[in-house]
Amino acid sequence: MTASHRTPRGFAHVETWVFDLDNTLYPHHLLWQQVDDRIGAYVAEFLKVSKDEAFRVQKDYYKRYGTTMRGLMTEHGLNPDDYLEYVHQIDHSPLEPNPTLGAALERLPGRKLILTNGTRKHADAVMRRLEIDRHFEDVFDIVAAELEPKPAQKTYERFLARHDVDAAKAAMFEDLARNLEAPHALGMTTVLVVPGGTREVFREDWELEGRGERHVDHLTDDLTGFLEQILKHPHTA
Repeated sequence: MTASHRTPRGFAHVETWVFDLDNTLYPHHLLWQQVDDRIGAYVAEFLKVSKDEAFRVQKDYYKRYGTTMRGLMTEHGLNPDDYLEYVHQIDHSPLEPNPTLGAALERLPGRKLILTNGTRKHADAVMRRLEIDRHFEDVFDIVAAELEPKPAQKTYERFLARHDVDAAKAAMFEDLARNLEAPHALGMTTVLVVPGGTREVFREDWELEGRGERHVDHLTDDLTGFLEQILKHPHTA
């Protein structure tokens, strides 16, 4: 699927392939409930509020600050190390190897990198379970971003500088349209990934917005199939 109101950027020039992690490289409903529950429990204990109030705060901060953690840091002086360690203590076993995705990643010409608002530890665990870790050169996580999450443009600028990436020769794959605005402005080809069967489970209305915006070059509900099409037709995929 591709946005049809204009000519989107293609992939023939791409030398660096940048992927978000959760709900992009795998459908996040497989792990989401565990993470969501642990964030809620942490917020309730940290703020000494009810479960319902913790849930409200959690979702409000996520929308306004990019992550619940950033909101807690900004408004309540949270120690991010404790938070990150707690919320990512989850069981990754629901994830299974994805050899077709691995094969597509292997064939992509150039570098492959992860850019996530999560932690390197979580990203490494996910990639090991999917058996795609060998295809990625590195992970740029929330710590590397100096705890400033996407969609902040400064985060993408830090990423590009850290890994010496030419934005004009890079593509960004993300599951939130708002997280593609900055990379598109910096010159990257952008792909919005919306795995089928997951958004009805846990996505809020604002998370589903922006699919037709100019900063979304391409839209797909099948990442592996989309990558295979890029390999066949890099100018038109």
